[in-house]
This record gives sequence, C-alpha cells and structure tokens, in this order.
Amino acid sequence: MEKIIINENQRGFLFKNGKYVKMLSAGKYYTHSGKEIEIVNTNQPIASSICELDTLLKDKAVANAVSIIEVEDQKLALHFVNGKFASVLSRGKYAFWTLTDRHDYTVVDISSPEVTDDVPEYIFSKIPTTYYTKVEVLEYQKARLYFNQKFAKILDAGTYYFWKNGVKIDVGTVDTRLTQMNITGQEILTQDKVSIRINFVCSYRVTDYVKILTEIDDFAEQMHIAAQLALREYVGKYKLDEILENKDQMSEFVFKKLKAKEKELFVEITDAGVKDIILPGEIREIMNTVLVAEKRAQANVITRREEVASTRSLLNTAKLMDENKTLYKLKELEYIERICENVGNINLNGNGDVLTQLTGILRGNT
Repeated sequence: MEKIIINENQRGFLFKNGKYVKMLSAGKYYTHSGKEIEIVNTNQPIASSICELDTLLKDKAVANAVSIIEVEDQKLALHFVNGKFASVLSRGKYAFWTLTDRHDYTVVDISSPEVTDDVPEYIFSKIPTTYYTKVEVLEYQKARLYFNQKFAKILDAGTYYFWKNGVKIDVGTVDTRLTQMNITGQEILTQDKVSIRINFVCSYRVTDYVKILTEIDDFAEQMHIAAQLALREYVGKYKLDEILENKDQMSEFVFKKLKAKEKELFVEITDAGVKDIILPGEIREIMNTVLVAEKRAQANVITRREEVASTRSLLNTAKLMDENKTLYKLKELEYIERICENVGNINLNGNGDVLTQLTGILRGNT
C-alpha cells in the first residue's frame, strides 16, 4: 500500500489495472490491488501518460472542470488566460483547467499567408518565429511581395507579418530615394584623334517598382551603357578644343539622350553632367605651355599699357608747367619738401632769402 498526497493545485487520475476510473481532488489517498494514481498540475493543459485525452473527457467531472479547444488544419488558436495572452495552439485538441482561471481563444485562419486585422501586432513578439515571417520596409523603400514566386503587391514603409503555411514568401526592396550613378574613366577619341577620359554623373529615381525587375534585365547597367553611347556619339563629332569650350553642351546632349529612355528603363532622370575631362599627359603639358605663354603675353600688354599711360601723364604735366610758371614753382617746392624730409642738416649763408638759397643748393649752385 502506498500513500499519495494530492495538493490543492493538483488533481489525480485514478487507474485500476491500466483502466481509467475517475478524477481525484486534493487530499490523501492510498493505492493497492493494482490501483495507480497519476498526478497533474491544474496550471498545465490536461494530459496523461497512461490514456488519451478523449478518455479523460468522457468523465463528466473532468469535462465540467475544463475548457476544450480543437484546432483544425490551416488554423491557429490564440490562447488567452484571464484576458492575457498565454500561447499559440496549432493543429490538435487541447483542454485547460477552469478551476481558477478563465480561458478564451481566437481562432485564426492561416490558409493565406497574410495576417488579418483581428490579430494584434504585439502577439508576434510572444510567439515562436516558426509560426510567422517578419518583413520590415524602411521609410525610403518600397517592397515587392511574392507568394510562391508570383507577384502579390507592393508594400509601403512599415512592419509586416506573414503566416508560415507552406507558401514561399519572397520580398525584394527598391530604394525610392534620388540615386546617383557615376560613370568613370570613359576613354573616347575626339574628332581630331585625341584620347580623353570623361567622368560623368547622373541622378535618377525608380518610377515603376515592378516592371523595372520583370521587364528589363539590370536597369542600372542599361543606364550605364546608354550614357556611354551618348558620350561617344558627342565626343566623336567634335575636336578637343571645341569639347573643352562646350562642356555644358555635352552634358545637355547626354542628359536629353537619357531622358528619351526614361519610359523603357522605368526611371526618372533628374540631372546629368560631365564631372571631369582628363587629358593625356603630353596634351596637358602642351596646354600648360600655351596657357603660360598667353598669360605672359597678357602681362606684357598690361605692362606696356601702363608705361604708355605713365609717359603720357609726365608729358602732360611738363606741358602744363611750361605754360604756367606758378605751377612750375609749386611743383618745384613740392619736390624740395620731399627732399628736405630725408636731409639731416643744411648750411645757409646770409646772401638772399632762404627759398632762393635752398633752390640754388638743390640745383648745384653754391
């Protein structure tokens, strides 16, 4: 004989010779003559290691003390205990004790991957990821959603959840921001057979997020090639000097060529322009020599112009002084003043006035 104690938060299932007899409440019991008591906790789903759940539920005492939920194929049940989410239940039959708790269920159809609005988003932070797929689309993105490799719809910025029900889910994101494409190091021959390298840049944004993937192969590469061909077409028509003088004209030409391809590339070209024109080393040296020579010639012209102006000014001054004796005296006094500022001592005798003696000294008459 064995003594068995069943606590208040427990129940017992009595078996005799392996056959279910009845449910036992809290208390003290003794087993003998082939009897066996299986103890279970009331805060756990009802289960027995000796018999099936349906066998236990045939007992009215058990059936009246539990809440039963049966989950079908392609369904999930969200289990709430006393109004709080407790667990997610997949296909099967479940029974929960109602001795102290209230059990509620929300049955969810997962035959479609899309989550319906009646499923609160916070649930997904509480259930295993084996039940769902999470997709995050950033503010500057659009996302293409595919079910079993078939396009379903475009997703805007946000967080999305999809049920894992055997349907393959794929998501491809597209950047909606203005994007810059750099086309660097394009070596092209000019009309006069000079090889130059051009760095070009253009800005664009995607306009059709689906067709840009389904109707063309690698739109960025096709844009790159279109810009290359436009550059070669323009450069091949002009000589080097003309290209260097009309850099903006080349940018405008290529921009128009790219704009003409917007619809077939499913993009909007907003801007395009030549960034750099790189010349071969020997051409750069020649152009630098020419530039230095031009600057020297300009400097010589300016110098000669200033010399002529200075001479003309002196000539005009001399004519005025020759015609006006008073002006001549004033000019003479002006120069005497400037000279005296740099003279330490001047000795004068008593013959004549000071101004006459100074003038005589400066003229060399002692």
